[in-house]
Amino acid sequence: MLEILKYTLPALIVFACTWTILYMMIKNERERRDLDLRKASQKEFTAVRLRSYERLALLLDRTVPEHILRDIDVTNLTVKQLQILLLKTVRTEFDHNLSQQIYVSNELWDSIKLVENELGRFITVGAAAFPPNGPALPYAQQLITMYNTNGVTPTQMAQEKLRDEARLLLRN
Repeated sequence: MLEILKYTLPALIVFACTWTILYMMIKNERERRDLDLRKASQKEFTAVRLRSYERLALLLDRTVPEHILRDIDVTNLTVKQLQILLLKTVRTEFDHNLSQQIYVSNELWDSIKLVENELGRFITVGAAAFPPNGPALPYAQQLITMYNTNGVTPTQMAQEKLRDEARLLLRN
């Protein structure tokens, strides 16, 4: 029996050491692969977030009244028709970019939503100063003038938050 232990015990010790070393190697390799996968995933996610910031920057730029109005022939529209068209355009632009909220901070998304709400209010209040069936051209001109002379707009504040968040992402 003692003779069997002389051979078995060292073999068990060698087996235990070998098993421990192999286990540690496999564990380290798995952790390294997981880290590489996380790094690759993070790079991809960063690229997706940057594209999201680009889309939101375009959204904010495209919903400035001056930019919306340059694509609309207002000469044959009434104030009410233009108001409805502007509200629909703003709503469509924001709805089209709704999915971007999952890639940006809650603070930035709240700022984007504020822009949508303020634009709607601005368009509606501006239209109230004109007769609904009157020509849309004076209304359009007033919207552009009022928006550009209204101090810091919600759009400008949202654009600044967007730039700050994008810079922060690029620094990391």
